[in-house]
Amino acid sequence: MENETENQITGQQQSFFKKDYFLPVSILAAAIILAGSWLYTNNPRDVQDDSQDVEDTSDLQGVSASVLEGEVLPPDGVILPVRWNDLGKKLVDAGAIDADQFKAIYEDRSAFTDEYESLLLGENNGQLKITNENSGYLLNLLWALGLANKNPILDTGEMTNPAYGGAQNFASTGGWTLAKGNAMDHYSAHQLFSLTPEQQDLVDKVSNGIYRPCCGNSTHFPDCNHGMAMLGLLELMASQGVSEEDMWKAALAVNSYWFPDTYLTIATYMNNQGVYWQNVNPQEVLGADYSSASGYKRVFSQVTPPERQGGGGGCGV
Repeated sequence: MENETENQITGQQQSFFKKDYFLPVSILAAAIILAGSWLYTNNPRDVQDDSQDVEDTSDLQGVSASVLEGEVLPPDGVILPVRWNDLGKKLVDAGAIDADQFKAIYEDRSAFTDEYESLLLGENNGQLKITNENSGYLLNLLWALGLANKNPILDTGEMTNPAYGGAQNFASTGGWTLAKGNAMDHYSAHQLFSLTPEQQDLVDKVSNGIYRPCCGNSTHFPDCNHGMAMLGLLELMASQGVSEEDMWKAALAVNSYWFPDTYLTIATYMNNQGVYWQNVNPQEVLGADYSSASGYKRVFSQVTPPERQGGGGGCGV
């Protein structure tokens, strides 16, 4: 469940081609999933390719690595523009989350906090706040949300391409082992909230522009847990009237906590170009040129990645 699985994913990065989708590694990975093995611990994802020759550009133009880390991964967290309300309870009631199994993962490590209890079973949760400590927990809640909520992206999008043999063959579906019954029993099966046509158009647009450094697919093709979780977050933001600009900003903050080393490296690259992190264009940074596997590989080859000063972070259970 921990670093072994993460390293398997990391070692299977593939190139991204603008118009032709590649066969996702998650199709192969889903075939060898052990129960719970795709659920992440609070260890940082590391998608660096250490075999690359790097240019020593460690002079951060006056910005220390610790200051940069504080900008990319604020130690006090980031409040997201969405209210969670009773969505955890709805996911449990629908069977998309088996509460006993879900809680047991954290209770075994004495890590099931009052915050986690409230997000899973409470009814009056306010705005979500992502931190180094809870980033993995939110990833798993949002993974369940993206998987279970009824949406045409799951019904007719890339996940249903016959070339892949069915939506059940991906890591984002086969890897979700904390549902009651089979994960596909809940795939796009529950109307947890609805979107207007305009809100759905916004989700389509933004999801097509958000990539993740573990592969070359956009959120519109949520073949892994990070993609499915981001899809759930975008749907939730759209349903609550969040603007497109704020959706991009929130998505960058969330991706940064899910892939801390990746975005610290991208921030270093930007800083070396004279662009401070607070001034970056979130839509640009989340695009294929920076946040896909191939885009990040290009960035990584041009900087010396900083070492993180703080602990925590990363993605999962």
